[in-house]
Amino acid sequence: MPIPFELTLGWRYTRAGRATRRNGFISFISGVSMLGIALGVAALIIVLSVMNGFQKEVRDRMLGVVSHIEIFAPDGAALPDVARTMREARTNPQVIGAAPFIAAQALLARGEDMKGAMVRGIDPAHEAEVTDLVVGMKDTALARLVPGEFGVVLGGELARSLGVQQGDKVTLVAPSGQVTPAGVVPRLKQMTVVGTFDSGHYEYDSTLVLMHMLDAERIFRLEGPTGVRLRLKDLHQAPEVAAELARTLTDNLLIRDWTRQNRTWFAAVQVEKRMMFIILTLIVAVAAFNLVSTLVMTVTDKRADIAILRTLGASPASIMGIFVVQGAMVGVIGTLAGLGLGLLVAFNIDVIVPAIEHLLHTTFLPRDVYLISRMPSDPQQGDIVPIAVISLVLAFAATLYPSWRASRVNPAEALRYE
Repeated sequence: MPIPFELTLGWRYTRAGRATRRNGFISFISGVSMLGIALGVAALIIVLSVMNGFQKEVRDRMLGVVSHIEIFAPDGAALPDVARTMREARTNPQVIGAAPFIAAQALLARGEDMKGAMVRGIDPAHEAEVTDLVVGMKDTALARLVPGEFGVVLGGELARSLGVQQGDKVTLVAPSGQVTPAGVVPRLKQMTVVGTFDSGHYEYDSTLVLMHMLDAERIFRLEGPTGVRLRLKDLHQAPEVAAELARTLTDNLLIRDWTRQNRTWFAAVQVEKRMMFIILTLIVAVAAFNLVSTLVMTVTDKRADIAILRTLGASPASIMGIFVVQGAMVGVIGTLAGLGLGLLVAFNIDVIVPAIEHLLHTTFLPRDVYLISRMPSDPQQGDIVPIAVISLVLAFAATLYPSWRASRVNPAEALRYE
């Protein structure tokens, strides 16, 4: 099957021979446009991959502490029937783990230091089903959470702020006090620190206190767990599963999935990602519309060729197709080069960044300042495909006006001074 002459001439003009200085300049401008598109596409892929990586890293660390879904009674009361709630929740095919818990707030004191704390009463035998945090502590700190001994496991930052370590005593102050003739006296209970944990998430490391659920029931005067925590096969299905459980559970309970617990943070990340996409897309747009000047100069330089083609019977649509092919070739090559470069960097950023840090003798993410000490990357198809499509569309759009001008060249006027 013969190749259409529009494709042949378009590709030839893209390469722009070096016979004259003008042709060489046009080729240089075309190469600059191609390079600009490639760098813009690569920058978009790298930046969005890094932002995805940070979001995934923080999300995974957060989900190491919180569960995918929490079911709890209103006003912090005990659940009417914990066993039935867990049984009904497990009937959902997405639920792969369930564990009861008690959630309460208290003050933790050591000497003159006092810190606010989120107390979580857990069942050590089932907690590993719903969070990854306790997997490593199952045979160590969690094994020391024995009912009646009132042991606690503190977040690492909370323990450091109080200056305590394993074996030290702390005082837990419950919010609801005891009524005495002298007034309301807060309930105090001396607890033993049996271990610490570091989740990598400052909010939880600085406030969370784990204790045995039976001890929490006695301290906060509860008749049972205040909620049930669930783990799902697919964490991204949490909102849908929460809506289904709200319809199927017998008791009128409150249900909260992990996306609602940190909605502000996730919304801020999405806004930042969207703005970075728009800003970096402008770089691709500038590079793509450099094709306008490239094609305008090419059309001016090739007026005699266009006139000859017209006299040989070429239609205006064919002339337009030649220059559309030329611009599209630049856009396609630039986009493919940018995709290759961007994906190469995105998939190897864990090697590239340490090499640059070693070369410059610096650290981009100091461990004592940032939550994450390494540069994460998570390239996603949902970002890469739109980037490629937008780049190609912008490059194609930039070819339309110069190509239309080429199709309007009058052969008689173009050949008058040749």
